[in-house]
Amino acid sequence: MTTRPSISNTIFRAIATAAFAIVATGLVAGCAQKARPQMDLAASKVTTIGVNAYLWRATLETLSFMPLVQTDSNGGVVVTDWYTNPRNPGERMKVSVSILDQDLRADALRIAASRQVSQQGGNWIDAPVQAATVQKLEDIILTKARDLRRQTVHG
Repeated sequence: MTTRPSISNTIFRAIATAAFAIVATGLVAGCAQKARPQMDLAASKVTTIGVNAYLWRATLETLSFMPLVQTDSNGGVVVTDWYTNPRNPGERMKVSVSILDQDLRADALRIAASRQVSQQGGNWIDAPVQAATVQKLEDIILTKARDLRRQTVHG
């Protein structure tokens, strides 16, 4: 025994199909009229991670020779472990970088460095870090970040 759809089911399907066609046509027409926004990959504010992507990448590249203890791309923190230069085994450095903003700006970068020197007994004692050392490291990171941004613009 076959059942025939009732008239109300047939009318319901027709109305639903017509409604779907109207909505679909409206969506397609709406897409055709509006220009899609272009993504500016080289903008100074890059937010795919919690901080400026150029500063983040430049920081990691600049400190790549040092062992990393902590990296947090959302918080913008990079902390290195103690690094001893093979040319100067009696001295070691540790660096902490904080990226404070999503914009590529000089004041969005904070760097702290610690330095220790070895004593005769093998103990390490804290020693002052020259301000020029921290400033030079900051300049290197900022320059590298700007270069990365330029590379993105020029492809």
